[in-house]
Amino acid sequence: MTLLLALGLAGLLAAVYGFTLSRAPPGPAKLILKISGMLILTGLAAWMGAPWLLVAGLAASTLGDAFLAGRPERWLIPGMAAFFTAHVFYVILFWSAGQVSGDALNYAARAVLVLAGAGYIAWLSPSLGAMRWPVFAYGAVILVMGAAAIALPAGYGLVLIGALMFILSDAILANELFRRPSGEPTRFWPSISLWHLYFFGQAAILLGFVLR
Repeated sequence: MTLLLALGLAGLLAAVYGFTLSRAPPGPAKLILKISGMLILTGLAAWMGAPWLLVAGLAASTLGDAFLAGRPERWLIPGMAAFFTAHVFYVILFWSAGQVSGDALNYAARAVLVLAGAGYIAWLSPSLGAMRWPVFAYGAVILVMGAAAIALPAGYGLVLIGALMFILSDAILANELFRRPSGEPTRFWPSISLWHLYFFGQAAILLGFVLR
C-alpha cells in the first residue's frame, strides 16, 4: 500500500509538471515541481532497500532534472553530465543482475538498438556544433545502458520497458534541442511526451527491481 501511494503521488506530481510548467521559463516553482516526483522515487528506492546503484542512478537523474530546469545555454552540459553518471550506474546495475547468454535473438535486438541509435546520432551530427562530442559520449552510454537492459534475464521486463522509454525520451529531447531552429517556442506534444516517457520509464525501472 505504501508503495502504491508513493508511486501514485510521484506520478501525479510528474503529470502536473508535464501539463503545466514543463514549457514555462526557469523559476523556483518549475524546479521544485520538476524534481519532486523523482525525489519520491529516489527516497522510495532507498526505503525499500533497492540496490544502491539504482538509488544512485535515480539520485543522479534528479540532479540532472534540477540542472535542466534552468536555462539550457547555461545548464545543459551539467545536466548531461548528471544523466551520463546515472546511465553509468544503470549499466553496472543491469550487468550485475545477470545476462542472457547464447540467445541469438537477444544479440540481434542489442545490435538493432545500437545501430539505430548510432544512425540517429549521425543524423543529428550536422546540427550539433560545439555539442558534438558531449552528445556522442552521452549517446554511447545510453545505448550501452539499453543494450544492458535487453541482456537482462527473464523477469526484468519492466526494467527493459523503462530503459527503452528513457532512450526514446532522450531521442525526442535531442530532436527538440538540436534539429529545430534556435529561438522557436517549445512544442506542446513533444514536451509532454518526452517528460512522461522519461519519468514513467524511471518508475518502471524502479518497479522492475523492487518487485523482485
